[in-house]
Amino acid sequence: MAKYLVIVESPAKVKTIKKFLGANYEVMASMGHVRDLPKSQIGVSPDNDFEPKYITIRGKGDLIASLRKEAKKAEKIYLATDPDREGEAISWHLTYALKLEDKKVYRITFNEITKNAVKESLKHPREIDMDLVDAQQARRVLDRMVGYTISPVLWAKVKRGLSAGRVQSVALRLICEREDEISAFIPEEYWTVDAELLAKGEKKPLIAHFAGDENGKIAISSEKEKQKIVDAVKKASFEILEVKKGERTRRPPMPFITSTLQQEAGKVLNFSTQKTMRIAQQLYEGVDIKGEGTVGLITYLRTDSTRIADEAVAAAKEYITENYGSGYAREDAGEQKAKSGKKIQDAHEAIRPTEITRTPSSVRDSLSRDQLRLYTLIWNRYAACRMNGPRYETTNVKIGAGEYRFTVAASKCLFDGFLKVYTDSDDKESGDNIVLTDLKCGMKLTLEDIDAKQHFTQAPPHFTESSLVKALEEQGIGRPSTYAPTITTIIARRYVVKEDKNLFVTEMGEAVNRIMVEAFPSIVDVRFTANLEMLLDNVEEGEINWKTIVRNFYPDLEEAVKKAEAELAKVEIRDEVSDVKCDQCGRMMVIKYGPHGKFLACPGFPECRNTKPYLEKIGIPCPVCGKDIVARKTKKGRRFYGCESGAECTFMSWQKPVNVKCEKCGSLMVRKGNKLMCMNEECKHLQDIPAGGIE
Repeated sequence: MAKYLVIVESPAKVKTIKKFLGANYEVMASMGHVRDLPKSQIGVSPDNDFEPKYITIRGKGDLIASLRKEAKKAEKIYLATDPDREGEAISWHLTYALKLEDKKVYRITFNEITKNAVKESLKHPREIDMDLVDAQQARRVLDRMVGYTISPVLWAKVKRGLSAGRVQSVALRLICEREDEISAFIPEEYWTVDAELLAKGEKKPLIAHFAGDENGKIAISSEKEKQKIVDAVKKASFEILEVKKGERTRRPPMPFITSTLQQEAGKVLNFSTQKTMRIAQQLYEGVDIKGEGTVGLITYLRTDSTRIADEAVAAAKEYITENYGSGYAREDAGEQKAKSGKKIQDAHEAIRPTEITRTPSSVRDSLSRDQLRLYTLIWNRYAACRMNGPRYETTNVKIGAGEYRFTVAASKCLFDGFLKVYTDSDDKESGDNIVLTDLKCGMKLTLEDIDAKQHFTQAPPHFTESSLVKALEEQGIGRPSTYAPTITTIIARRYVVKEDKNLFVTEMGEAVNRIMVEAFPSIVDVRFTANLEMLLDNVEEGEINWKTIVRNFYPDLEEAVKKAEAELAKVEIRDEVSDVKCDQCGRMMVIKYGPHGKFLACPGFPECRNTKPYLEKIGIPCPVCGKDIVARKTKKGRRFYGCESGAECTFMSWQKPVNVKCEKCGSLMVRKGNKLMCMNEECKHLQDIPAGGIE
């Protein structure tokens, strides 16, 4: 019989940890939280000093009974929930739900699910950290008060089923403000002038960029200004005035934290924040690796710390030295401060591979395509952060043409450093490896050609999930665990729609944001929300009582709700009009939302009750008749892809067609594992997925 009970959150961890600990340990999962505030009411009483009312989560009764039964038999109980505020709170709730007051209960944490880490945690058990628990309680209570007091106002003034959230409302405001910026943006004209110059004895011309005149920089904002400069330099003599040589070293990238992983996975892999976290969770909890069994491949995925454990630094140095050479391995620890000076949960580490020797190529056959892509990104970034940066020889040339000045900048890579393994998605090194001839001051150059181009300034880009996460992090809003659910919620509530990668606010989102800004300005105030996050950090540090925050927050919220209920006007949200005509009365049908998703309805209700299924177009024309391919469902709910013309067209596919044509016959293709296969039954040609992906 097992002497000790270890309780983790996820059932995926049970098998892995059980293998590490052996027969004396029983390992069970709590399946997340076991107690929470009730759904049917706010669950927080202002009259009782904001004491939360926790109840057992519906459906967890049998699980709790099973855990309680094992706990009674165990000599010691180890609560091994996740190493963050949420995990600490789950452990605290377990002590009450399982009635463990009289048992020997210990809290253990590990940042990676490896044999060494799990066994080491058992040597350093501790008590539950109530400061961490209270920080989570404060967040939960604040979010509950906002959601359960403001949401009914939105129901009354806009539409039933809407919700407000402390962080989601700020995220929505950022998107709305970006939309306003884009709408109000007026493009401004500007010109660039490049001179193609030739040095004596050289065959390859030099491209020099217009910089200004002898007094400094000049911006060219009209064709008249451009023409004046072009006419002048065509008559001028070009002479090198200054040549500066130097060396430049690039800093290695920081290791991933939650927000930067979500941003980079979005830009490089086209993953949503939710998908990134789901796959990272799988890599953290453990994957069955051939020859090793189930092992955790990465460290804990919810972190804002860039710290790396000393033993991991040493292992990385050894691996890099052996595989790339001693000049590539960094000597320093490389730890850097978090942005904006905010406190970080430094008990955690950065996100890194648990073993740097477990390269992506060595685990390729054991991972799904998406798991491998994300693991490769994490492994490459971590290896890069433990390598020295590349070194460049830089050359900056200033050229005179009468009163005007042109410049040439180039750099030659002397040492590639971390570029051996990793290139950042925002890497825009210009002029790298352009070799300049031996240019000297006073050297005359011949003008071969001059190229003047008109440009216009661009509006700010629409937010993507990646750039929204970056904005939230920079503003100090939310924490690692909140980014993905926040974005998922505003999309699910249809406040925001996602097209390609871009986030666009809907009419409903605009209405909700307008009400929030008008009636609850502090809730959607970026600075106020960031200050609340700092106060929650202070609770975690034991510097402030969590109820003090709630006591100060609630009266203003209560007053704002009462004022909004009395003064706000009702907002009418119009249904989105489709391009489908009602075949009973001729009106253009509108898109509505039901319990099973979108459907088309006649706006003439109740006189006309005609409805139709909403067919979601996938953006690819039908290869048979040229109309749009749409996603459909069988009577049993199985998804397939067919032509929008229905039975009139023969096209049908169980797999989603991709926008890639067969190299042999030109037909559409579908994904088959890690390959693309031609849909043409007579061809069925297989080809590789394009390097840039197809999502």
